[in-house]
Amino acid sequence: MPYESDGRFLALHVLRLKGFAEAAAVTTIAGVDEAEVERHLRSLAGEGLVLRREGRISGWSLTPDGRAAHAAAVAAELDTCGGREAVESAYRRFLDINQDMLATCTHWQLRDVDGTQVPNDHTDPVYDKEVIDRLVGIHDRVRPVTADLRSCMVRFEAYGRRLREALERVVAGEHEWFTKPVIDSYHTVWFEMHEDLLATLGFERTSEGSH
Repeated sequence: MPYESDGRFLALHVLRLKGFAEAAAVTTIAGVDEAEVERHLRSLAGEGLVLRREGRISGWSLTPDGRAAHAAAVAAELDTCGGREAVESAYRRFLDINQDMLATCTHWQLRDVDGTQVPNDHTDPVYDKEVIDRLVGIHDRVRPVTADLRSCMVRFEAYGRRLREALERVVAGEHEWFTKPVIDSYHTVWFEMHEDLLATLGFERTSEGSH
């Protein structure tokens, strides 16, 4: 059976991935009831592990102590569930696809015209379809990775679903769901899954490829 994280850890973990978020965002990603998330966040705030900011943009973030507590908790969780080998394998396979994904996003945003890269204005449906077809191919390649992660730890389950939903929107013509940063676009979810793998394994992006 896949390992199931507790709500307290998930609140910390989503803030680690997002950097800054409201309880509703934690609920969406972690699949935990919003009232429960609020209770955990208030408790974590009392321990000095999270901080709430009010203003034009309001939300929760980790304190330095919270980041340290998360790092210790995520390592302990991985050891408890015995999933390190499985997650490392998934991470290596993810990296094998990642450069193609980044190149595909670049091709979606820019196109070559007479040897010069210019912004893609999405007025050429043939070009856009070719790039979307590449995204479909990438999705087919990453599906086994998300399936293996899901079978290891419940908290990875949402990535496969969120990537599929974003892809379906792109294919249906809602092209902002390809790379737009402020929604759960394909690129947004992909970036978050990448960050999750790094955080889970205790790796840094700066040393990526050396593990």
